[in-house]
Amino acid sequence: METINHTHSHSHTHTHTHPSYHPPNYKKPGWFHKILSPARNFVDGIPVKNYRLAHIICQVIPCCCPFERSFKLFGRTLNIPPLCKLNPLYDEFVGMRFRALSYLSDECGEDVTKYIC
Repeated sequence: METINHTHSHSHTHTHTHPSYHPPNYKKPGWFHKILSPARNFVDGIPVKNYRLAHIICQVIPCCCPFERSFKLFGRTLNIPPLCKLNPLYDEFVGMRFRALSYLSDECGEDVTKYIC
């Protein structure tokens, strides 16, 4: 785990370490992230408080990438990686699906196992 050393400029000086909780590949968001920020905020702000809307969200947003698969060709196994992560709003849609599942389960008391793969 990476540690960060810093010194406070109070009346006394001391050095102590803080653990870094950022993942190793953490990068500051760039201009592309800033362009999509309004769309991300819009999707994140959609409230899931309707029974019918929650069912539609769970049906429309798949629980796993439909393109990810492995197949054999000439004796070799080829893997197609999940392409959903190419969607810049992937995390927001997955979050909205999770909110819909939580609403159906917690508020409506429904069995949501049919939406989980």
